[in-house]
Amino acid sequence: MTVAGNPARALIAAGVLLTLAAAAQAQFGRGGFRGVPIATAADFDGRFHYCRVAYRSVFAGGGGSWTTDYPNADINLSIRLSELTKTHVSKRPSGDPNHLVVRLGSNELFQCPLVILSAPGSAQIDAPEAAQLREYLLKGGMLWTDDSWGSYQWARWENEIRKVLPAAEYSIIDLPLTHPLFSTQFEVKAIPQIPNIGFFLRSGGRTSEQGADSATPYVKAILEAGTGRVMVMMTHNTDIADSWEREGEDPSYFYTFGPRGYAFGINAVLYSLTH
Repeated sequence: MTVAGNPARALIAAGVLLTLAAAAQAQFGRGGFRGVPIATAADFDGRFHYCRVAYRSVFAGGGGSWTTDYPNADINLSIRLSELTKTHVSKRPSGDPNHLVVRLGSNELFQCPLVILSAPGSAQIDAPEAAQLREYLLKGGMLWTDDSWGSYQWARWENEIRKVLPAAEYSIIDLPLTHPLFSTQFEVKAIPQIPNIGFFLRSGGRTSEQGADSATPYVKAILEAGTGRVMVMMTHNTDIADSWEREGEDPSYFYTFGPRGYAFGINAVLYSLTH
């Protein structure tokens, strides 16, 4: 943007920069976001932590933000994981799960075998974050993105993940139901389409939040060359985490989606811990 010689344009440009700086401060200032603390190295104790990725949002993305389903999804999946598997889940002195939020470009990523990024259609990844995330994935980490609906949100996220793992090197595939991830503990025989609870109740039980544009749920993946390990798993046209977050709110919603959502989530965690 050229502003030299035009005072009015210079003032507009300065205003834009201040607005962007304020947005960044609002999202990540003072060590957290709207009172949500960001994890440091001292928060990890060698047990399983639900690690939620904090990112800078593009509010035109139309898909929520990194706080989508927070914190009940994080808490409830951690509780059910501790009850239904032998995984040692980190607990706080209160006995509640010690779930954590990690910055997208932080060193704390490397403390998490699995990181979960909600509403990827709103994510924005800069060059340093892309380099850090790529290193994390290539060193054995796994990224799971969830709550993504329709062609627009998918196109936005695909553009961002290609900054991390370029298309020339890494294909995006549809993960087949014969893949070991779908039978790590539970037999997942179909990809569940789970809408948010509000849409489900308002619509009389429909599941596709964007009609024909999100009619079919997908599990897409990027695999590690040579080993075939899932580095990135992307659940699209579904909101798996809402089935955890809303567990106790409405019986019809829970019985329709809870068991399938938990089966999928627990399988994904166990796969990340063993591959």
